[in-house]
Amino acid sequence: MKTINAFILYTQPEQAAKTIDQLKQSDLVNKIYLLAPQKGMSPIKGCEIIEIDSLQSTQTVQKMSEKSTADYTLIYQKSTVLQLGYFALERMIKIAEDANAGMVYSDYHAIANGEKKNHPVIDYQAGSLRDDFNFGSLMLYNSSVLKEATQKMSTQTYEFAGLYDLRLKVSQNNSLVHINEYLYSEIDEDTRKSGEKIFDYVDPKNRKVQIEMEQACTQHLKDVNAYLEPNFETIVFDKDNFEYEASVIIPVRNRIKTVKDAIKSVLIQKTSFRFNLIIVDNHSTDGTTEAIKEFSNDERLIHVIPNRDDLGIGGCWNMGVHHPECGKFAVQLDSDDVYSGENTLQTIVDAFYEQNCAMVVGTYEMTDFDMNTIPPGIIDHKEWTPDNGRNNALRINGLGAPRAFYTPVLREVKVPNTSYGEDYALGLNISRNYQIGRIYNVLYMCRRWEDNSDASLDIVKMNGHNTYKDRIRTWELLARQSMQK
Repeated sequence: MKTINAFILYTQPEQAAKTIDQLKQSDLVNKIYLLAPQKGMSPIKGCEIIEIDSLQSTQTVQKMSEKSTADYTLIYQKSTVLQLGYFALERMIKIAEDANAGMVYSDYHAIANGEKKNHPVIDYQAGSLRDDFNFGSLMLYNSSVLKEATQKMSTQTYEFAGLYDLRLKVSQNNSLVHINEYLYSEIDEDTRKSGEKIFDYVDPKNRKVQIEMEQACTQHLKDVNAYLEPNFETIVFDKDNFEYEASVIIPVRNRIKTVKDAIKSVLIQKTSFRFNLIIVDNHSTDGTTEAIKEFSNDERLIHVIPNRDDLGIGGCWNMGVHHPECGKFAVQLDSDDVYSGENTLQTIVDAFYEQNCAMVVGTYEMTDFDMNTIPPGIIDHKEWTPDNGRNNALRINGLGAPRAFYTPVLREVKVPNTSYGEDYALGLNISRNYQIGRIYNVLYMCRRWEDNSDASLDIVKMNGHNTYKDRIRTWELLARQSMQK
């Protein structure tokens, strides 16, 4: 019979005791270790206390590796009560053995406000490089694989990125297997809406954490031969003849509440060059079309209604970019949002020439519908550096806004015909060869409100989005590996 050493976070004795009782019900568990980030914690019979600096550190991973003498190492990352399903640990070991997995994890039940809900997770793939990938709180490692990976971690120690570094190193030679079964229940203490959670990684207070995560991911890319040196193709901005220097492109469908504000914020722009506004109106039915026509007396506005009905946001972008009157630079504006001032367009175009880049990403501020700032406030994506931005982009879940593109490059690459992740896919693809320029002044007001498309998504929708972005990263990883051959 295979055996398990269990390591659980120990901060609350009463709750830990209940989790320990759950674990002891399985004959597979032969030793339980209590990971205590606080000194002086009360001993619990039959368990050994290990003092740690934090659960996420390299030091803690090394301590677990040293202590584990069983076939498998179970790590429970929450201090709240763990409720195991019937024969859950037996099932995890069965799958781990059958799949020859380095680590297994499963779907779970999340208990929030006294209500139990299904919380499926997603399959891990080569591009699942986000440090916030959700494995749930219970992970079972093959101990020999864990020890081998830990030995590789001796060259760089982390305060925050230890567990992240561990799973990256495990994934290099072993599979991380998702069990599509609900094997346990956990308390969900983060009850924020999805639209509030997605910006955690750019919160300034997490900056030190992000730096470590970047370091761990960059080393992983080097290990798997997908790292790109900061060498970029030079762009000479004289390809093709463009009547307009820039075009703002707004894809829209049923945004009667906001589209006028977006249009006005474009038409007030002050520039030293000619620009226009291309609105791709994707068969709106709520009065948006009529609202756009109110601006038809301005010759700068080009109102396009596609002659096909299979376009997502990306497809609408392709239609705008390939319009014969599209300018040399194509600049994004979502129909929910507005530019922060009258010089935004000039600032973006200037950045292309100053930084010699094929894409420019600005800085935006989160607001409510009435333009009041909401947390986390300014999103500047300072983790994008000229030297390592295109490598770190494989770890983070977005590139920022507003985004703008050198039109000849964008016409060549083309935008995926989706309504989520299309901009991220573009940024990764373009950054293979070209520098992406950055502007750290606020250029854009990004509005979040109840009817906003990503204000609050259910877990199935969020999983679909995350699976697609992981797939984008996987394709990009493979492409970059091929570039090294």
